[in-house]
Amino acid sequence: MGTAALTRCGARPLGSHLFAVWPGSSFAATALPVRCAPGDNLALHVAVAQAPPETALVVDVSGEPEYGYVDEILAVAARMRGLSGIVVDGCVSDVAAIARTGLPVLSAGVSVRAPGRDAGGEVGREVPFGDDRMPIPVRRGDWIVADDDGVVCLPRGKATAIVADTVEAVAADQRVIDALVAGGNTLELLNLDPSRVAGWEGAGAAPARSAERAG
Repeated sequence: MGTAALTRCGARPLGSHLFAVWPGSSFAATALPVRCAPGDNLALHVAVAQAPPETALVVDVSGEPEYGYVDEILAVAARMRGLSGIVVDGCVSDVAAIARTGLPVLSAGVSVRAPGRDAGGEVGREVPFGDDRMPIPVRRGDWIVADDDGVVCLPRGKATAIVADTVEAVAADQRVIDALVAGGNTLELLNLDPSRVAGWEGAGAAPARSAERAG
């Protein structure tokens, strides 16, 4: 199930500024939060060394995004450790090399500025993510889902209900898509009011265009 559908059913988006470093990278895994010291990725090296396989690192960079916190070396280490992916609220470097590892990585940008490796940080403690005005707390054991549309958090204890609602929502969407393929239009299928839009040409306009396409 995609992040867009999960968000409609209660998953919390971690920010529209995050993007997949290589297209098609996606994962669903439990979170291991990491807080890096500003401009330093020692905490990331510690997290990769001790993280259980099939978990995802969710990395706060303490408000200093303009460093390549994840590079080829860390991506290879995480891949060999069996991690599911990394989400970093900062930049990465070695984009092509990260893509070659096959490790899903989502970041806020790309920077060739190298971080330090000696300033400390934290592993396993809750981190705030996203908008500074309304940050999303990410805790160890929360579920993280990432794809080309972004990254969302399913809080532990709520994940099962969110997934169940999303299954129903996806099925409902598919029924609409099937009806569209059969010649329907979104105004009727979604019970929309076109009279609110200036330039609406009347009840026969949408069906006429559908018939025109069919011809």
